[in-house]
Amino acid sequence: MAKNYGFLICILVMVMDIIAGILGIQAEIAQNKEEHMKVGVFECRAPSYQAFKLGLAATILLALAHVIANLLGGCVCVWTRDQYTKATANRQLAVAFLIFSWMILAVAFSMLIIGTLANSRSKQSCNILNHRLLSIGGVLCFIHGLFVVPYYVSATATRREESKRLELPRPIP
Repeated sequence: MAKNYGFLICILVMVMDIIAGILGIQAEIAQNKEEHMKVGVFECRAPSYQAFKLGLAATILLALAHVIANLLGGCVCVWTRDQYTKATANRQLAVAFLIFSWMILAVAFSMLIIGTLANSRSKQSCNILNHRLLSIGGVLCFIHGLFVVPYYVSATATRREESKRLELPRPIP
């Protein structure tokens, strides 16, 4: 008997994204506790090792949540516009959520990496203002969870629809 673990996978992915978002925001708070001096558009800031650790953890959790949802959700491929228009509603939703989740992942991951790398240096650095990269990346982790969970659900529903369609009753000879 096949067991349905979809609900647990959705909860796991959502919790991972929520924790990644909280860690990103906490990394921003830790970074702001360090001393800094502003000169025009340039800002000199001492790196925060705590912000580096929190940002790195947020980045890893975000990537892991995305990988889990995409691997367990399966591949929902649509190659042409004609295929997309003829596809079921679940397949269309899966494709849309897949595209949006990848776009949000790219932006959130980039912001978290840039914010984390800014705190990896061992000495004070001066650069153009890059405020709030970690906190915006953290907020995008929450939004990522709102797109990757529906992707998993619609991709799973698409697989079930296709398996039922393939198991049509055959006429008895």
